[in-house]
Order: sequence, then structure tokens, then C-alpha cells
Amino acid sequence: MVIRMVHQGRWMITATFVFALLLTALPMPDSAAAWRPAWVALVLVYWCMAAPDRVGVVVGWTAGLFLDVMTGTLLGQHALGLSVVAYVAHRTHRRVRVLPLWRQGITVFGLVFLYQALILWSNGIRGIPVMAPAYWTSPLVSMLLWPWMFVVLRVIRRRYAIV
Repeated sequence: MVIRMVHQGRWMITATFVFALLLTALPMPDSAAAWRPAWVALVLVYWCMAAPDRVGVVVGWTAGLFLDVMTGTLLGQHALGLSVVAYVAHRTHRRVRVLPLWRQGITVFGLVFLYQALILWSNGIRGIPVMAPAYWTSPLVSMLLWPWMFVVLRVIRRRYAIV
């Protein structure tokens, strides 16, 4: 029974990451592309806070590699960003978990900002030009989306008894 629950929890965590990757892959008009939230980073931050024994830097690295392959970017670019986000979220999860959702949203803003900054740094090293103002809307949208994302993932976690 316990083994079944552990495997079921792994599948649900994996399913949430797959769903986040699918949301990232959805086509958007060029005018709205800058407003796309960092879906994978949001899911990663949630699971690092809710199940720190199951999700950490290795899961962030793996999700980032999948995101790199899916988006066709430099292999390891998103992996680096997501693994750093997972590290910081994992280190601070005890302090952030007890905060109200709006304050958690501010922390999520900082983590997604860090993620975007690492991607921007990586692109800058390679000489890829970036639309600077539009590049920073993703942390804002992710922060505003955090309360809903938190509630949905918490329902999934409780429904499938993921610890």
C-alpha cells in the first residue's frame, strides 16, 4: 500500500511538470508572448516547498533540460536557471511556506526574476539580442498567477496524498 502511494505521488508530480511543459509549448500571439508565465518554474517552486524530500535541484535540472530540448535553446540554459531556482526554493522553503499567499507571490517574483536573469545572462554571453522591457513581464505575471497555481497544486497534493 505504501509503495503504491509513493509511486502514485511520483506520477502526479511528473504529470504536473508535463502539464507545465505543455502550457509552455502552447502557441501565443506575438503581442502576448511576453506575458507568458514561467509555468515550469512555478510548478518547480511549489513542489520544492511542498515536497522538499522529493523535488529539488536534480528535478529542476531535468525539467530544465526538457524545456531546453522543447524550446530549442542552448542545452543547459533553462537547466541552469531552474536548478538555481530549485536550490534557492529548497533552501528557503521552511520560511516561505508559512507566509500568506501574497507574500509567497513576492518570493515567487524574486525566484522567477532570478530565473529570467540567468536566461538573459546566458543569451547575452551568446550575443542574442533581447527585448528588455518585455522580458521582465514574466516574473510579474507569475507572481500574480501564484495564488491560483498554489491552490490547484495543493488540491492535487492533498487528493493524491503526496508528502
